[in-house]
Amino acid sequence: MASRRIDTYLQDLLGEDRYDFYSAVRDFSDDAIGPKILEWERSHCHIPDEAIAQMAELGLFGIPVPEEFGGQGGDHLDLVLMGLALGYHSQSAAITPGAAVSLGIKPLLLCGNESQKREHLPDLAAGKRMFVFGLSEPGRGSDAANPEVTAAKGDAGWILKGEKCWSTNAEWASHVVVHAMTDPDAPNGQRSTCFIVPMDREGVHYQEMAGKKAWEQSSTGSIMFDNVLVHEEDLLGELGGGFKVMVTTLNGGRLFVAALALGSLAFALDRCSKYVQERTQFNDQAIGRFQRVQDVILDMDMALEKNLTWLIHLCELYLAGNLSREQAAKIKISCSNEASDLLVKAMEICGGVACLDEFGLIRHHNDLFVTRVGEGSNLALKTLATRPLLPEIRNILQ
Repeated sequence: MASRRIDTYLQDLLGEDRYDFYSAVRDFSDDAIGPKILEWERSHCHIPDEAIAQMAELGLFGIPVPEEFGGQGGDHLDLVLMGLALGYHSQSAAITPGAAVSLGIKPLLLCGNESQKREHLPDLAAGKRMFVFGLSEPGRGSDAANPEVTAAKGDAGWILKGEKCWSTNAEWASHVVVHAMTDPDAPNGQRSTCFIVPMDREGVHYQEMAGKKAWEQSSTGSIMFDNVLVHEEDLLGELGGGFKVMVTTLNGGRLFVAALALGSLAFALDRCSKYVQERTQFNDQAIGRFQRVQDVILDMDMALEKNLTWLIHLCELYLAGNLSREQAAKIKISCSNEASDLLVKAMEICGGVACLDEFGLIRHHNDLFVTRVGEGSNLALKTLATRPLLPEIRNILQ
């Protein structure tokens, strides 16, 4: 296997068992994803079922699921390491099991009751089912705490109406976790509730969102709810506790998105370091001898080491239950902004070849945009992250 610069840092940051897990996923990525991603791109197809089955066989869909439910008994740091390993070649490949776990399984693990866990977790861990998180809406992005999808209480249960969009893995989903408004008159943070809804329930309609030019091998769907009946047993968490489910889920999700950004940065660093030593100009000398080229290579390396060290530290805080919303927001902002800004510079020092799909950088350039807006737009998250710095200002985004 070709060496990755990121491995040098991970060996120092991780224990032996953690690094062995990362290495196994890295090797799978090099064997099963790297050689095929260009073919998938040019065929304009999503991640093939065969590749998803291979990920399931490797146990990637059950990383944090307890062994009693058929999972690997891992934790969120293992999930982040998977994102680094798979995201190196393709964020689309990484987000497929990543979203299935961080946005699908995690809400169930953190907020589900025992009956729901026993019903769903074994099949989710085995990759036989997949949950999708219905959060974003056509009219709701950063204001996700006040969904336009409504759940009105009736004699037989609740009636769901409305639309969710930008739902990752919708094509493969067996169920959708729907964040819906249940009491618009309640205090902020207590107005919504989450429900687990089968995708084949009457009134649920899915459509793939066309025209997407980032995460092209990932499924992104729009899900309509046309008077969908949901019952008491479908409720995830407490009535009025939808905001808590959402916040708890997104905190960990932002760490995973940060890992995707660093996976792309790690690929760019390795690709460019090799290229600038091979590409010759001016008396047949490598362009890597130019100071400006060296500056870009070094800036990428420093950003990778710095943000990776920070990310691993925050994962440890998350596992200890001490990670704040502001900390999760800041690492996502830092990793995605620095990786995408440096990727443009990396493409510039490589010249026109960087525009070719087979060179790989243009794929990561497009995908890095998603890391800037996914799990909360960086511009909105900056407002959130500013709260501890300006405690006397009461109207900062809650």
